Amino acid sequence: MQVNARETLGMATDAVWSHKLRSGLTILGIVIGITTVVTVAALLTGLNKSMVDFFKQFGPNNIFVSKVSGDPSGANAPPKERRRRPLRPEYVEYLRTIVHSIDGVALSLYVTPASGHILTAKVPGYESENMSLTGETPNLYDISPRDLREGRIFTPEENHRGMRLAVLGASIADTLFPNGNAIGQTFMVDGVEYSVLGVFQLAKGGFFGENGMDHEIVIPYETARLHYPEANIYYITAHARPGLRDDAVAEIRDALRKLRHLAPGAEDDFVVSTPDSIVQNLNRITGMVVLISIAISAVGLLVGGIGVMNIMLVSVTERTREIGVRKAIGARRRDIVAQFLAEAVALTGLGGIIGIVFSVTVTTLISAIFPSLPAEVPTWAVVTGFTVSVAVGVFFGVWPAVLASRLDPVEALRYE
Repeated sequence: MQVNARETLGMATDAVWSHKLRSGLTILGIVIGITTVVTVAALLTGLNKSMVDFFKQFGPNNIFVSKVSGDPSGANAPPKERRRRPLRPEYVEYLRTIVHSIDGVALSLYVTPASGHILTAKVPGYESENMSLTGETPNLYDISPRDLREGRIFTPEENHRGMRLAVLGASIADTLFPNGNAIGQTFMVDGVEYSVLGVFQLAKGGFFGENGMDHEIVIPYETARLHYPEANIYYITAHARPGLRDDAVAEIRDALRKLRHLAPGAEDDFVVSTPDSIVQNLNRITGMVVLISIAISAVGLLVGGIGVMNIMLVSVTERTREIGVRKAIGARRRDIVAQFLAEAVALTGLGGIIGIVFSVTVTTLISAIFPSLPAEVPTWAVVTGFTVSVAVGVFFGVWPAVLASRLDPVEALRYE
C-alpha cells in the first residue's frame, strides 16, 4: 500500500484537529516565541526607518561636534562625558579658518533651565512645558535647510542685534496658537517676550515617531547668549565639501584636539559624528535588542518543541494498534515516518501561523492606539517565523516518528 502526500497531510490534520485542547496547549510555546520575534522586529523596523528619515534631513555631508554623545543637551549622557569641558564658541571661527575641506560652520546653543526651574512657553489662555529653547546662527539653515510652514528665518543682522524673534516647531506653534496665524504674534518664555517670525513644517521621523524638533523654539544665537550668559552647551555643525567628508572629519578632530590641548594617545573629550555614523550606532543597539528577543523567543520555541515531542510520543503509544494495522496492510516505514512528521509539522506550523497573525494584530493595534510609536512588519520576520516553526516540528518530531515506524506489526496488533 502506498500513501500519497495528500492523504498523509489529511490524516495529520485530522489527528491534530481531533484533540483541539491538547494541540492548543502543545503549541502555546511556539505561538509565544513567534509572536515575540515578529512583534519586536516590527517595532524595531518601524523605529529604524523613522530614525533614518530623521537623520537624513540633516544632510549627508554634515558633521556634528558636541561635548557628549547622544542628545546634545547632555540630559542622558554618561557621568564621565558630562564632566568634560564644554565646547567654546571661538572654535567655530577657528575651524572655519583652519579646516579647508569644509565650506560652512554653524553654532547652536542649548538653553537648559536652572535646577528646579522649568522653561514654559506662554500666551494668554495657553502654555506648554513640552518645549526646548535653542539659540542658532542663521547660517545653520544654509548648511541644514528646514522647510517652513509659514514665515521666515531670522537674518544675520537680526541675530547680530540680538532681537527677540523666534521660529517655532510645528507642534509648539499649534499648542500656543491653535487657531493658526502665529506670524507676528508674541509669547513669553522665562519672562522674556518673543515675536514669532516663522513656523517650521512637521519634521520627519524621530524617536518612536516623536520628533523633538517639532517642540523646539529657535531664537537668534546672540539673543540666547544675551539672556542666558551662563549657558554653555554648544553644538557645532560643519558642512563638508562634496567628496571630502571623511577628510573633514579627520581635520576637525585634529583641530579640536589641538585647541583642547590633548596629549597624543589621549582619548577625545568631544564627539564628532555624521548622520550615517549615528544611524549605524542605532542599528547596533537595535540589533542587540533583536538578539535578546530571539533568545527569549528561543526559550518559548524550546518549550513548544519539547511539548510537541512529548505529545507525539504519547500519540505513538495511543495509536500503536492503528500503526500495526497500517503496517499489516502494507504501509512502509517511510509512510509511518511521513505521517507522524506531518502531524508534528502541522502542530508547529499552525502555532507559527497563529503567532504571526497575533503579532500582526498586536502591531496594528499599537500603531492605531499610539500613532507616535511606528511599527512595520517586515517580510523577513514573517517568513523566518513560519520557517522556524516548521523546522521545530521537524526536529522534535523525528524521534517519535522513527519510533512509530520501528514498531513490529504483530506486537502492535496485540497491543491493548
